[in-house]
Amino acid sequence: MILPALFFYLFAAACVASAVMVIVSRNPVHSVLYLILAFVNASGLFILMGAEFLGMMLIVVYVGAVAVLFLFVIMMLDVDFVELREGFIQYLPIGIVIGGIFMFELLLVVGAWVINPQVAKTITAAIPANVSNTEALGLVLYTKYIHYFQMAGLVLLVAMIGAIVLTLRHKAKVKRQDINVQNARTPEIAMVLRKVASGQGLQDADAAEWVK
Repeated sequence: MILPALFFYLFAAACVASAVMVIVSRNPVHSVLYLILAFVNASGLFILMGAEFLGMMLIVVYVGAVAVLFLFVIMMLDVDFVELREGFIQYLPIGIVIGGIFMFELLLVVGAWVINPQVAKTITAAIPANVSNTEALGLVLYTKYIHYFQMAGLVLLVAMIGAIVLTLRHKAKVKRQDINVQNARTPEIAMVLRKVASGQGLQDADAAEWVK
């Protein structure tokens, strides 16, 4: 039991220290790098607890997608963080209200668990003992909670479409494709036959016709 305890304290200390550095660092690129380090250490903690699926998701989803996306956005875009911090006091009351709501929900969850420790076991289903952690989660997620899983996917789809619609900007000088106009074209509209004299280019023929 000494070796798992040592790894637990190592991962926990590194996770807390990197989380503090995410907030303290003035350079946003360094903050994202510390955030990646925090995710990696949290993944190690989940593996020590036997939740290898959550540890894998932290690496694949958060480190491999979200944190790397943040890093590329910060490095590629010229974001003026000084200007963003100027409106911090203006939105502070809204942030306090939202933070209070989240804190109230966390207290409800923790309070219910303290009052009745068996409440977490009331919603669990019987899982065979000869399956792995990931397989057991898949059996529950894609059978009993399949409708909730599909609803979550629809919510994410709506959020993605809404983000595209809100950020889409049509430029006046950009030519765009119109399928109806393309399908309505005929050979008479699409092609023009021009007779050009020998030794004369198309532009010269246009100029000569313009003079006539």
